[in-house]
Amino acid sequence: MTPRERFIAALERRPLEGRVPHFELVFFLTMEAFGKVHFSQRHYAQWDQMEEKERQLHRNEMADLYIATAERYEHNAIFLHPNPGSLDEVVRLIDLIRDKSGDRYFLMMHGDATFAIPGGAHMEAFAIRMADERDKVHAEAAAMVDHMLAYAEQLRRRTSLDGFALCSDYCLNTGPFLSPRQFSEFVTPYLARLLQGERDLGFYTIKHTDGNIMPILDQLVQANPHALHSIDPQAGVDIAEVKRLVGDRVCLIGNVNCGLLDSGTEEEVVENVRYSLRHGMPGYGYIFSTSNCVYTGMRLSRYELMLDTWRQYGNYPAG
Repeated sequence: MTPRERFIAALERRPLEGRVPHFELVFFLTMEAFGKVHFSQRHYAQWDQMEEKERQLHRNEMADLYIATAERYEHNAIFLHPNPGSLDEVVRLIDLIRDKSGDRYFLMMHGDATFAIPGGAHMEAFAIRMADERDKVHAEAAAMVDHMLAYAEQLRRRTSLDGFALCSDYCLNTGPFLSPRQFSEFVTPYLARLLQGERDLGFYTIKHTDGNIMPILDQLVQANPHALHSIDPQAGVDIAEVKRLVGDRVCLIGNVNCGLLDSGTEEEVVENVRYSLRHGMPGYGYIFSTSNCVYTGMRLSRYELMLDTWRQYGNYPAG
């Protein structure tokens, strides 16, 4: 099986032999690992002014860096951060990576259009609007989903993209920003429609949110994504409990503690990785990753320690 095929098998919770699939939403340490600036940290203000030959050099270099990251760190999937992000450039990037790597890797992009936690300057205003302008808030929620599904339809028609990671964050470490009742009104119906629309177009769907998801876990699963990411231990989310509650209905991704990767001992990192594998792997439907991403400032050696532990303990038996 190719890395892509193994990733899809995990999303569909089918039995696997060998290594548990792995990917990261972002691998920011490209400068340390490859001597290259990360895609999201590049500024292409004069992109349209470039000669086409120069633009193609940039496209090729970015595509090569995505593939090199996946190859070196054994990622089954590549999360694309297109830059520039116009539809035509997105199409070119996907086509270029496919031309260079074939169907070896599962390709995904951000695909959310639901209300996330507002920024600090807007929290109070959003809370007031939910009470005073309920109909307008619902209309905005519906319009965001409509727009995203129209975009997804274009990607389906023009590219070989495999899926979306829906990255609107809903939860803080103490719990969801919205109460479960508010979440069921202003998010869940639109999340469910978005996920179903993306599924109907043939895409796989991964719902990401940091924080303590337990008060809304049932709603997230009922919305019907293929997988939940990040199963955040820094918010007290225990993968063993989540697996027990919903592991027969949804693939789980993540749970390796990003905080410990920065501040824990090597022994704590190894034990945390083993805990995630020990409780995520049974019954299949698990993809190995950090509880967020390989973030700027993480020691690359800690990510490599995490992977070494995964290579040792993250293997399903043959047969």
